[in-house]
Amino acid sequence: MIFGLILAGGVGSRMGADKPKQYLEIGDKPIIVHTIERFIEYESFEKIIVLCPDEWIGYTRDIIKDKCENKKAADIEIITGGDSRNETIMNGIAYIEEHYGVDDDTIIVTHDAARPFINTRIISENVGKTLEYGAATTAISAVDTILDCNNGVIENIPDRNSIYQCQTPQTFHAKQLRELYFSLTDSERGILTDASKILVLSGKKVAIVNGERTNIKITYKEDMIFAESIAKQIFAIRSATCS
Repeated sequence: MIFGLILAGGVGSRMGADKPKQYLEIGDKPIIVHTIERFIEYESFEKIIVLCPDEWIGYTRDIIKDKCENKKAADIEIITGGDSRNETIMNGIAYIEEHYGVDDDTIIVTHDAARPFINTRIISENVGKTLEYGAATTAISAVDTILDCNNGVIENIPDRNSIYQCQTPQTFHAKQLRELYFSLTDSERGILTDASKILVLSGKKVAIVNGERTNIKITYKEDMIFAESIAKQIFAIRSATCS
């Protein structure tokens, strides 16, 4: 079985808004609703699960009901996330274990709620690469030169041809990810910036799925300008396709 986990635990402190960034609107619809609607388009999910802070569960349920155009949104589960990204994912796996069971074939597709321009091509390739390699992460090749610095001084300039910028989704076999996560030491867990590093630290392969420049994570106020522009372009393309 394949499950979609939409991670909505961010508080949006860098955005400086009065609510978490995933609840801000682009195109008259909350960011998280755009994300959910794109996930619903991938028809192989057994269940889509949204994980958010406990105090935002009721609000999340209300906006999905009011703003999501797809009737399948009524089947989405909304549960409490964790104190960190990876603890949130573990909460999602625990929920799947309790309600559906987890075995070696259970796959989870984890995605940032604040990346509303995901598409079925990326999701499908994530699942395919996970079946082939064991895990997958979405990424785009680096355009800018990346500097490895320490205390404001350049220590190394990696070859840009081998550098990628990570996006989501990130996709895993749920049972393996959980086992590897709990096998790490506290210090190893402390340096995790995303879930794919759990496998990398354990010597496992993580395949790359080519992302898209439009698959942005909305983090800063300026990102809202880009997001509105992308949303208008996507809406225009979809309208032309349907007409």
